Amino acid sequence: MFETVVRDGVVLKPLETWHSRDFAEHMSRARDHIRPWVGPTFVTETVEGARATLQRYATATANDGARIYGLWNDGRIVGGVMFVTFDSAWGICEIGCWLEPGAVGGGLITRSVELLMEWAFLERGMSRVEWRCRTDNDRSVAVAQRLGMRSDGVLRSSWVYDGRRYDKEVFSILRAEWMSMRPGVAH
Repeated sequence: MFETVVRDGVVLKPLETWHSRDFAEHMSRARDHIRPWVGPTFVTETVEGARATLQRYATATANDGARIYGLWNDGRIVGGVMFVTFDSAWGICEIGCWLEPGAVGGGLITRSVELLMEWAFLERGMSRVEWRCRTDNDRSVAVAQRLGMRSDGVLRSSWVYDGRRYDKEVFSILRAEWMSMRPGVAH
């Protein structure tokens, strides 16, 4: 997958280190909105920090691991999705996401995650796709549910933000479950 239209001209494509300036500008618009929900090393404040984040993903991608994709609208990053983890030996990956405030509510994340799930299951033969989020992140929980994922349980007190501990919920969907929801897709 190099570039694909997600919805209404918004394009999903890999984020690479040469996008560092664009990613840093995006983070300045998204930072306050996403910080409670994503790891502190992801939320950068400088171009150098953006380059470091994108380089971590580039290195992981080169090793058949994590991958990161931006959602671009009119030449500007408005959010993205990623394989937080990608373990082809075990056939398990975790997908994550983020959006800046102006892009929320248009279905971009649900459709983008569907595209990543399709690639993971059909192209790479993954057995399980996971989704992890704070239990109080209602939008993220709703995405998992819309995608047909089941709750595997809660990791109590496993997320720290602003000096406070939160619970995280683990959702997943198995290849057979996903395939049964997609009529006409060869099993």
